[in-house]
Amino acid sequence: MKNRLEKGFTLIELLVVIAIIGILSSVVLASLNTARGKGSNAAVKANLTGMRAAAELYYDGAGAGDYIGFCATQTAALAAAASAGGGTAATATNDCNETVAGDAWAAYSVLKVSETVGATTYTTWCVDSTGASKGQTSGNVTSLGTTGTACL
Repeated sequence: MKNRLEKGFTLIELLVVIAIIGILSSVVLASLNTARGKGSNAAVKANLTGMRAAAELYYDGAGAGDYIGFCATQTAALAAAASAGGGTAATATNDCNETVAGDAWAAYSVLKVSETVGATTYTTWCVDSTGASKGQTSGNVTSLGTTGTACL
């Protein structure tokens, strides 16, 4: 009897390796989707936070001491925030309000993925003239306060 050494892998061994690779790749892809959602949320927050700096420049410059007309100048920032959140300006996924007197303003946009902090789940992000930058459980004009110019 002759001992023959065969080199190579059996079909079963190859199938097991392919199955393991498939399972590992599905775990990685699931983590990647979570990271993409968080990245989109960061983009929404960055666009809205940029509006705060723009508001102060507007107040000192073109606004001549008030915020009247500020929201009308922020259509691009709101559209960028809506796009990052997975919506469009046409789907009303955001809003910006200012008081009639021009002494305050607030804006919100929908987040791409909801964020849970403690027992509260936030679906929108809000910034306002008081310096607030925080999550909200809903996003509509009434959620900005009775005057529409403060994050709740």
